[in-house]
Amino acid sequence: MTGIPWTTEEICMATGGTVRSSGGGGRFDGIAIDSRSISKTDLFVAIKGEVHDGHTFVDAVAEGGAAGIIVENTSKAASQTDRWERKGITCITVKETTAALGALAAYNRKRAGITVVAITGSNGKTTTREMAAAVVSQRYETLVPQGNFNNEIGLPLTLLALSRRHRLAVLELGMNHPGEIRRLGQICRPDIGMITNIGPAHLEGVGSIDGVKEAKAELLETISTRGTVVLNADDKRVAGLDNRAAGRKVLFFGSSQRSHVRASDIAADAGGVSFRLHIGGDATRIRLKTTGAFMVANAAGAAAAGHELGLTVHEIKQGLESFRPVGKRLNLIKLGSGIRVVDDTYNANPGSMRSAIETLSSLRGDQRAILVVGDMLELGKHADALHQDIGAAAGRSGVTRLYITGAFAESVATGAAGEKMDPGRIFIGGKEEILSDLTDRLQPGDWVLVKGSRGMKMETVVDGLKRWAETVTHTQ
Repeated sequence: MTGIPWTTEEICMATGGTVRSSGGGGRFDGIAIDSRSISKTDLFVAIKGEVHDGHTFVDAVAEGGAAGIIVENTSKAASQTDRWERKGITCITVKETTAALGALAAYNRKRAGITVVAITGSNGKTTTREMAAAVVSQRYETLVPQGNFNNEIGLPLTLLALSRRHRLAVLELGMNHPGEIRRLGQICRPDIGMITNIGPAHLEGVGSIDGVKEAKAELLETISTRGTVVLNADDKRVAGLDNRAAGRKVLFFGSSQRSHVRASDIAADAGGVSFRLHIGGDATRIRLKTTGAFMVANAAGAAAAGHELGLTVHEIKQGLESFRPVGKRLNLIKLGSGIRVVDDTYNANPGSMRSAIETLSSLRGDQRAILVVGDMLELGKHADALHQDIGAAAGRSGVTRLYITGAFAESVATGAAGEKMDPGRIFIGGKEEILSDLTDRLQPGDWVLVKGSRGMKMETVVDGLKRWAETVTHTQ
């Protein structure tokens, strides 16, 4: 789907930039930040990232024939006006390129004339985003981010992919410091803003659970004055934000009677989760093709967004039942001999870790349960205590064996031992050591949950289990 083309005048209007060279013809088919995939009709924005500075790739972009570049006023590229003129490249300078990228996205969102649904929360925002997109796509052409595009670079890139055919965008807003949600909200200007839950995530950046609440609440400031605030009625911190709606419509979702969109009669098994969805006087039974009873809250939030956009209960049901789990989020993998691995390695915080442990307990039935966990990152001064809490939750869950890796492994082990878990069932080591011990002990019918923060790369354990299973199969 082709995006909306740009003129030099629109670029400058959006960014407040200055034209230093007008050699590119004044029209661009797209905006890009990756020098490796630049098109000859694209405008390249030289972003200063944590690892790479896009200004160092300007020469390569120029040689590749890009139509234009946006660079910072103080960069060497900004002074090479004659060079860009000779090469037929438009050069526009701005004060700060990341801010310019956001300004371009905000301009594109406005001129596209779409409706925006923005979702944030400590847990489940990506899954809720995908569920909401599956729902609203039943009726509307919908733009959805590719991957985890929820920050000050990813969100603008998503909005810059808008085309004239899109009617909706379902976006995810992430954060790890105060002010980030506000900035992202100012870029995308939601018509519907949703908060899924508030828990102890990114405490290193915001200090406390109250800091998380304040950071998430920034979303409310950016919702259209005629827009709708969608809140989880089952989360007291979230539900209490209704008094900050400032005249906007408030729609509650959850399992409590307060919910406008309500889930009841929840049943979970290894094949998925089912529940009854109530909206007004209508009700229908829905079965999700994903594990974990907590997924119902995500589905109810997605249903609330669909309802607010005028979809019928039938359309909402079709959308939710078409949803498939996002990669490395409670994905169920069958290894043979009845062994099942629950791959939840995409990320982790205390809330999602507890939910995953509860899911493992509910799924295993009478079989053995094995838990493999890595550190939960960005918890700051609370890290030790929160890792002990997870160890305690593991101990209470009755897992057969607990494998732990990372800087806070001893804290997890301490928490598990505090719940009378036999130290002989607790293994601390590197991922390869864990794989070696685990594969020696696996038995038919075992359930294995693998989880940790993104930076821990716990998917390497899942990959190792897959390789082991293939080896076992080939030698039988």
